[in-house]
Amino acid sequence: MNIVLRTFASTALLLAALQPGGASAQSLSCGGFLAGVGESKFSVLNKCGEPVLKDIVCVPRPQVEVIVAPGLRGGGTRQIISQQCIPMEDWTYHRGQGNFLGIVRFYNGAVESVRDGDRVQ
Repeated sequence: MNIVLRTFASTALLLAALQPGGASAQSLSCGGFLAGVGESKFSVLNKCGEPVLKDIVCVPRPQVEVIVAPGLRGGGTRQIISQQCIPMEDWTYHRGQGNFLGIVRFYNGAVESVRDGDRVQ
């Protein structure tokens, strides 16, 4: 395998390993309607109403930077993978006693993910 393919394959594996876990591509059920990935904040508000909590979070995401330096081995370029903070908004919905909280994460005004939070006692 040539060096370009090896570098690409190792970068892809590293990026996959750095992805945050826990989020799943499920929907939030709200009074007979489903709110899911790709929907706008307006749509979620219409279907589910106001959340019990709105929170701005900083989500680390890997970013690949290529540095060109003539003195380096391997053609003069080097890849650096760093974590970048991406601001997102989490809306938390109370689904009732004994159920899990529903957490809807928004990125750029649209639902990025829906996941279960803690169980309400």
